[in-house]
Amino acid sequence: MGGTPYDLAVDSGGDQFPVTGPAPRLSWKVPADSTASYELEATIDGVLQPAATTDQRLYVPWPWPALSSRQRVQWRVRARTSGDWSAWSAFEAGLLAADWTAAWISPVEPEDPGYGRRPAYLLTTHFELAAAVTSARLYATALGVYTAALNGERVGTAELSPGSTSYDRTLYAQAFDVTSFLLSGHNRVDLELSDGWYRGQVGAFRLPAGWGTTLGARVELHIELGDGTRRVIRTDDTWTSAPSTTTRADLMDGQSIDFGKAALATTTVLVDQVEAPPIDWSPAPPVRVIDSRPPENVHEIRPGVWVADFGQNASGWIRLTDLGSEGTCTVIEYGEHLGPDGDLSTSHLDSHRPGEPPRIFSQRDEVTAGPVPAVFEPRHTVHGFQYTRISRDGAPLDPSALTMQVVHTDLRRTGEFWCSDQDLNRLHRMGEWSFLGNAVDVPTDCPTRERLAWTGDYQVFVSTATRLRDVHGFSRKWLKSVRDDQLEDGRVANFSPDGRRIKNNLDDQFAMMTGSAGWGDAIVAVPWALYEEYADEAVLAENWDAMDRWVQWALEKARTTRHHARSHVTPEPEPFEEYLWDGTFHWGEWTEPKKRDADGKLIDPVQDNPMAWFMEDKGEVGTAYLYRSAATLSRTAHVLGRTEDAAQYADIAESVRQAWQDAYLRADGNTATDSQASYVRALSFGLLPDEARGPATDRLVELIRSEDVHLGTGFLSTGDLLPVLVEAGREDVAYELLLQRSTPSWLNMVDKGATTIWESWEGIDEDGNAHESLNHYSKGTVLRFLHEFTLGLRQDQGSVGWRSIVIAPTPGPGLTWARGSHETPNGSIKVHWQLDGEELGIDADIPADTTARIVFPDGAEYAAGPGRFRATGALAQTNTADPHRSAAPV
Repeated sequence: MGGTPYDLAVDSGGDQFPVTGPAPRLSWKVPADSTASYELEATIDGVLQPAATTDQRLYVPWPWPALSSRQRVQWRVRARTSGDWSAWSAFEAGLLAADWTAAWISPVEPEDPGYGRRPAYLLTTHFELAAAVTSARLYATALGVYTAALNGERVGTAELSPGSTSYDRTLYAQAFDVTSFLLSGHNRVDLELSDGWYRGQVGAFRLPAGWGTTLGARVELHIELGDGTRRVIRTDDTWTSAPSTTTRADLMDGQSIDFGKAALATTTVLVDQVEAPPIDWSPAPPVRVIDSRPPENVHEIRPGVWVADFGQNASGWIRLTDLGSEGTCTVIEYGEHLGPDGDLSTSHLDSHRPGEPPRIFSQRDEVTAGPVPAVFEPRHTVHGFQYTRISRDGAPLDPSALTMQVVHTDLRRTGEFWCSDQDLNRLHRMGEWSFLGNAVDVPTDCPTRERLAWTGDYQVFVSTATRLRDVHGFSRKWLKSVRDDQLEDGRVANFSPDGRRIKNNLDDQFAMMTGSAGWGDAIVAVPWALYEEYADEAVLAENWDAMDRWVQWALEKARTTRHHARSHVTPEPEPFEEYLWDGTFHWGEWTEPKKRDADGKLIDPVQDNPMAWFMEDKGEVGTAYLYRSAATLSRTAHVLGRTEDAAQYADIAESVRQAWQDAYLRADGNTATDSQASYVRALSFGLLPDEARGPATDRLVELIRSEDVHLGTGFLSTGDLLPVLVEAGREDVAYELLLQRSTPSWLNMVDKGATTIWESWEGIDEDGNAHESLNHYSKGTVLRFLHEFTLGLRQDQGSVGWRSIVIAPTPGPGLTWARGSHETPNGSIKVHWQLDGEELGIDADIPADTTARIVFPDGAEYAAGPGRFRATGALAQTNTADPHRSAAPV
């Protein structure tokens, strides 16, 4: 049977249209009643290609000759057995690296005021056209951040182009359809260029990015005219440079614009002053303004100073349409918390190093009104905020002129969750907003203080991110930076893109803290999570070498280093210690709930005794991750057909697992560290022998109970805490933790008005004071529990690409219904369950190429294929229960 294919896609990003390399892969979906082989049809620059056939429908290799630069493609597909053709889908090949002829141009910078204070520059050219334009494409990229305009009109919708990459190895360009912008006669191209990620400030201490010292831009405008002629306008030595009205632009500190600034004399640009890698085309969607939010309230806290609350912590900037009379200066400061006095408070985002003065946090924009009305929208910076403090002398503020522009990568929604508990719904929204606020081209830790794409953060969150949005291309783009930044010895940088370029600065103190378990393991965990979600073997193939190098480095360190504490106990190493990874630096569990001293003050081990924390034995964490990564490499090798590697890594993984047991599993069945996190990790990773799993679960529950039913996990293991409890039959404890309202807990954040997930469990204290970042998605991994256990929708063991699924709700106390969906590579799965007394009803829609097991709490189990399924079952097994009653697949 053959239904009409839909959702045709190529594996590339793009702004107004997808832009690919020479051989894009093709994918599509089909209705639930379809099983077929497929016929493909395409035109390339209007020329019909020979029909192609395939039995695949995901990541189909390009079946026609490799595309040349700028070719335009339309393609469609149908089932070979009496199917209707899909709608046509269009994309274009980009201007390929070998075909760029434009020069790199750079602005003339008369003086350098230093990073964080540099202006933006306007690079300009003028040209004449003698005939009407039939088609035109602008191709552009930069070392810096650019915005493009043609005849004074903004080009495209992408923001913060060309995006954040490791600029020494990877640089993406953007393509825009500008046909309607061009005129017969005189035309002008403007490119406003600022520091961006290339040479602006990075990290908590606002250090300068080390990619380069000179900005650069490269542009080609390809024009087809009505008289049949073609023109190419390209960057060269005829372009001019001048400081723009943006007098200060930094992605972290903010942007200043003076609309009354007198135009400065232009100078000829500099040519070929920069070095750049070959230009490529991104697999990720662009960063865009996703939403505009008016303030929920604006109040004047003192004369000339207003605080605006937008009701949601997010990433973006302010758009202001009323700038006052000429010369009026408006200052906008951004933050995520108000102090008890109702004023903006950002001291919780100050950065501290032991023995040094703090680095005071600031996000500040300024605009000065000119003689002509204008709109302020600072597109050369980005901020994390819910609140703004707006200062203006001698002029009123019209709240209706003020909007929050929500800015992040335009990721397609793939998952929804709702249930009868409104607090859990709010928690889910908080987790979503936290992820999106940290998805500005790369997955960052927070959109405020550091704004770095820490590997550990995405390693713990990626399997949650896939339940919320399509992060396939977004993650592949980021993994390219992780590979680009990998050190020669195999270590993986703590964050990527790494503007500090640790790979080239091995004497930097931070190099000593590079190569941590749970962080470097992102190069293994993230590709595998993407493969499980999207069934794309290419993600594994393109990362294999980096995965292998990382694990080999860790194995070498396990063989050659020992923690000093172990050396004091047994001068000669035990044989198993060659697989014990305890002799190098690890961040450890990180951000576990803080204890209090006798005076009630929170104890911070990192700040209070940094050397002791640094030297602490974290081998339990390191060895656990070494096991998981070796085991994952074995599975990866099996998928890629690397039989010898698969066997070798399986043996290594088992040796590491045994070493972990020898070193960290005591005779009484407890772990050596005896923490909640250690039991969660042991259970989740499969480190324990079967007979030890029950006692480990019991001890985990005992530790939770000893903390008055509070979690004690931190950064690495929180996401696995509730799942391992349910899988061990302790859903009672899992829901007690989920529904806990006092600190530390998720619902404590809800009760204290959070709109995003906090970095610290103690993010806002009882006095209303903020601590650390209030937008940090790592603890939002609890959303995966809501999808997989509360809703009950998850992949079956061993499934990839959602080919086999389990629908097995675990209703918690007080919950009467849940509904949700997930858009998979096969189509949309929809699940709705409802309690009616002691009976549970489940409705599900199952897409094509998908099989399902529907499991009720009473043990009744059904098998279903594509289509609609409906059944009811009991909440608990009874002697008279008929496990097949009311089954109604439709």
